[in-house]
Amino acid sequence: MIEMKDKKIKMGNVPNLRFQFQDDWKIYRVSDLLEFFTTNSLSWEQLEYDTENLYNLHYGLIHKGAPTQINTDNFQLPNIGEEFIPKIYTLCQDGDVAFADASEDTNDVAKAVEFFNCHDKKIVCGLHTIHGRDKLNKTVKGFKGYAFSSVSFHNQMRRLAQGTKVYSISQKNFSECFIGIPSKEEQSKIANLLSLLDDRISTQIQTIGELKLLKSSICMQIFNNQQYAKSVKLGDLCNITTGKLDANAMISNGLYKFFTCAEVTYQIDNYAFDTEALLISGNGANVGYIHYYSGKFNAYQRTYVLDKFKSNILYVKYYLQTKLHKRIEQEKNTGNTPYIVLSVLSDMIINLTSREEQNKIANFLSIIDEKLETEKQILKKYTEQKKYLLTNMFI
Repeated sequence: MIEMKDKKIKMGNVPNLRFQFQDDWKIYRVSDLLEFFTTNSLSWEQLEYDTENLYNLHYGLIHKGAPTQINTDNFQLPNIGEEFIPKIYTLCQDGDVAFADASEDTNDVAKAVEFFNCHDKKIVCGLHTIHGRDKLNKTVKGFKGYAFSSVSFHNQMRRLAQGTKVYSISQKNFSECFIGIPSKEEQSKIANLLSLLDDRISTQIQTIGELKLLKSSICMQIFNNQQYAKSVKLGDLCNITTGKLDANAMISNGLYKFFTCAEVTYQIDNYAFDTEALLISGNGANVGYIHYYSGKFNAYQRTYVLDKFKSNILYVKYYLQTKLHKRIEQEKNTGNTPYIVLSVLSDMIINLTSREEQNKIANFLSIIDEKLETEKQILKKYTEQKKYLLTNMFI
């Protein structure tokens, strides 16, 4: 029996889901299984793309969408600038794993990826990463990335993570962590299943991206070619106010929607509005994001509430999504932090067509939105399925 502080794992324990395999899983201390290598500390400013220099895995890529299996055939890594190439480094090989050693979220500390199809590409691990390699030859390629992404492993890492605003782990932490390893045949089955699921998730994300691009292109075509439209200030077209509450007002099981400056909708136990409205995030990472809602709700103090429209409300929503988002992107490109001022929002010009045409445009774009929502729900189901497997296929 191997002790893990407050938890004991028997050598004969097995996960809930298997492929009719009967052999016991063996438990290894991670520091005994992996050999660790020195990584560099190069920042984004020292990296570039599309050169022939060393490829570099920055921890930011692990946190921002890198797949569990980094296949270098279809995942673009940045290169190290010529003048910053380190004198000493270890090249990554197929089956090597890399962990992000720091995160603002304990759920992502020690987030892992595994290298796949490195071929002859020269790849090194960079800032805030831990580079490991199976020195015992106990694992097959593709398995470790998922094993180190499992809930059982991450629960150990979360317990060891140190920090307040930023949480971190070190190579020393791995001496206190354990990983379950089945036979290589079972490892291959697990890795193949999760890899297929990852491929489906990737395809779903691509489908959603293409739909968003299609919608954006159609909106640009519609709203940039309105020769006979009437120009009206948004403030003359609807009532504009803001919520009165701060973010601390949200609760876990409220009766009403609570809209903040985020894409996620929260809950609250009281309402201040009972209307059909557009809610626009006034600042923050999701500045300019627009919700449509009808009913009882409440809103954050930096969220604009637009109601009592003299036109088709959804037509205005799509118009604002096109024009307002373009303005925000322009602000970002100039290096400024975009935010929306009430006076600027009120003075925005809306080109109004006839009510009949507004209805046709809104109905057509709503169909695309419904399709987008369906695809997002499918993605959510695949993501939940992967989480379920990462919880129940490992020990």
